[in-house]
Amino acid sequence: QVQLVESGGGLVQAGGSLRLSCVVSGRTFRSFAMGWFRQAPGKEREFVAAIGRSGSTYYVHSLKGRFTISRDNAKNTVYLQMNSLKPEDTAVYSCAAEAHSGSYYSPSDYDYWGQGTQVTVSS
Repeated sequence: QVQLVESGGGLVQAGGSLRLSCVVSGRTFRSFAMGWFRQAPGKEREFVAAIGRSGSTYYVHSLKGRFTISRDNAKNTVYLQMNSLKPEDTAVYSCAAEAHSGSYYSPSDYDYWGQGTQVTVSS
């Protein structure tokens, strides 16, 4: 059974940084492309970033430059480094694993999801 467990969320002041982690178990991590999504209250879940099996990265244009996705295959972990955080970044951030679709931008492209971690940015 594939499991994804996020950590690293919390409360931070505007301008601060957080690094989210997502540990994957139950299947060979290298077989997955990984993505991060976020969902703010009253809004739809939106794509943040993805990293392919080979390490290629993809970002929503509005966040590129502030957020960085990376993976450590030896640790079965994907990271999301978030810098210069803004109050509008407040959301539940979830990681997801994609096994077959070859596409990364829609929640429906992903097969497995973590439970999410809350990020709150105060002004």
